[in-house]
Amino acid sequence: MTDPGRPRYVAIITDGNGRWAQGRGLPIIEGHRAGADVVKARLRDGARLGIEELTVFSFSTENWTRPPEEVEGLMEMFGERIDRETPELHEEGVRMRFIGRREGVPPQLARRMDWAEEVTQNNTRITLFVAFNYGGRAEIVDAARTFSGETEEQFREHLYAPDMHDPDLLIRTSGEQRISNYLLWQCAYSEFVFRDELWPDFSSEAFEGALAEYARRRRRFGAR
Repeated sequence: MTDPGRPRYVAIITDGNGRWAQGRGLPIIEGHRAGADVVKARLRDGARLGIEELTVFSFSTENWTRPPEEVEGLMEMFGERIDRETPELHEEGVRMRFIGRREGVPPQLARRMDWAEEVTQNNTRITLFVAFNYGGRAEIVDAARTFSGETEEQFREHLYAPDMHDPDLLIRTSGEQRISNYLLWQCAYSEFVFRDELWPDFSSEAFEGALAEYARRRRRFGAR
């Protein structure tokens, strides 16, 4: 039984962008834009607080079923953000990685993702994993297709990002209490913290509050 202290690896389900926009009478895409701003702000907080990896759920395999105008707006916004923010994040020492299926992603957007990974690949301050066109079950199925080994360690090598550490902490915003097909393999022993704030309202104080809740826990990993 150990004192976990501050987590090194944190994953977040950034939930609530649509409800945030609707509550203000704004188009849904404005909620996603506000949410993207908060991702960047909390990434900077994470780097300041000594977090080594931050993983955010940006677009799931199920999100393709949303209204076409919302999906199209998300794809356009995502590409714009990569173009504008990659140089800035590169200067700040952020390594960017995208996890998920590339099939179905618009080719121009996929090229931008590849470019951002290439530009930032040698940075070491903090790694931002962006789960895009991602599903936990899809990841396990895709890994199983190419797996011929016997151990969990060998299986991990077939996941989308074998270098990703298992999250110490998984945070979900908006008051929902489920993991929604997110990092099913990696979160086997993660601590969960559920927050009531909608993602665009998730402040530095809320982030540090979630980290403080984690620090009060004892992680046993099946032991007593």
